[in-house]
Amino acid sequence: MPPRKRTLTIPESEFQALVQEALDGLPDEYAKLITNVAVVVEEEPSPEVRADLEMEEGEDLLGLYQGLSLDKESFFQAGGQLPARISIYRGPILRLCRTRKEVVQEVRDTVVHEIGHHFGFDDDEMPY
Repeated sequence: MPPRKRTLTIPESEFQALVQEALDGLPDEYAKLITNVAVVVEEEPSPEVRADLEMEEGEDLLGLYQGLSLDKESFFQAGGQLPARISIYRGPILRLCRTRKEVVQEVRDTVVHEIGHHFGFDDDEMPY
């Protein structure tokens, strides 16, 4: 099954600005702890990501945290670890939402959710 057709259009630059607004809206104590986390906007999850997550055809992924969460980091870890990365997927979010207001809320929720993984929260422990 091909991905659902997008009905809502928000230019990539505007979508990236929404992600930045979500990051700028974080309380200072959390914002300081994600300075070494790369946050990127991608159109869709790659086939490799979909395969790694064993996603079904037609299943959407809104965001992904890749890296070692703060509760797992250690001074004694071997070097060479890639920095943490959060991907926010524009296509799935735009397919999910019907209005710009919904997009703004979903981007915020997805950014907060993925940052929660950076702090070591599982999906069922997210603070919202």
